[in-house]
Amino acid sequence: MLSRRQAILTSGAFFALAACGRGEEGAKTLRVGSQKGGTKALMLASGALEGVPYAIEWSDFPAAQNLLEALASDAVDVGLVGDAPFQFAFQSGSPARVVAAMKSDSRGAGALAVVVNGHSRAHSIRDLVGKRVATTRGSIGHYLVLRALAAARLPADAVKITWLTPSDSKAALQTGAIDAWSTWVPYTAAALAEGARIAVDGRDFSQGVGFDVASAGAIRDKRAILADFLAREARALDWSNDHVDDYARILAGETGLPLPIAEATVKLNSRRRTPIDAGLVASQQVILDTFREAGEFKASRALKEAFVPLA
Repeated sequence: MLSRRQAILTSGAFFALAACGRGEEGAKTLRVGSQKGGTKALMLASGALEGVPYAIEWSDFPAAQNLLEALASDAVDVGLVGDAPFQFAFQSGSPARVVAAMKSDSRGAGALAVVVNGHSRAHSIRDLVGKRVATTRGSIGHYLVLRALAAARLPADAVKITWLTPSDSKAALQTGAIDAWSTWVPYTAAALAEGARIAVDGRDFSQGVGFDVASAGAIRDKRAILADFLAREARALDWSNDHVDDYARILAGETGLPLPIAEATVKLNSRRRTPIDAGLVASQQVILDTFREAGEFKASRALKEAFVPLA
């Protein structure tokens, strides 16, 4: 069971539309998990859900780890997460599987980064040796720290990783309780706007891949509506890349982000559907190797077992 801090923040937004068809796919509800600044805003802004023939129940999460816990316990059906947190969860025993993938078009600085206060002298991972770096365990931020350390030929314990939620990390960085924060959009965009600076640029270490991950129950019982939702999401992604201003306005309204931060988030997080092929699967090996060599898990599950493509 999720703790109160990790509990699902149910939005209460339902698309209670008439179901069509007969049999097990009739009158279904698809429970969709959305990270802050994620799927919900995208689908609402694009209008991709117009005429959807099933109900959608939204649940909001602060980070991928919380969403992945909900997927593992069958509390939600599908949600979008980064490749690194999914692989961490999968190798830790999660029954959830990847059903679709997307890749970032943007190569702008700040989509993923280790940020420091503006007055910090740190300009690289080497400058953070012995320092306190906050992130969420198993997150893309965690992966970034480990990859940056490995690239610099430093051991995984060369920095003092502090496990904090995004909101707690933000406060700790502002007060000086930590020296750096390894995080992702929209948190990076907000931190940079408030005076933080990039010490480690994630563009050097991330492949920019995101996964739609579904619970075992949803893959078994809701394949048709999952496939329909994923097709609508692909269209929404294409729409968002051509309507940046419209998307940013909806994102700001849904998340409470200031409009300039929402605009920066959209520009840094431009994505399109990408096929789950042999190349993409093979590219995930570096993530497993990074976590395994840092002692986070043994990586005993085969990569190909993580994927059940529906889109």
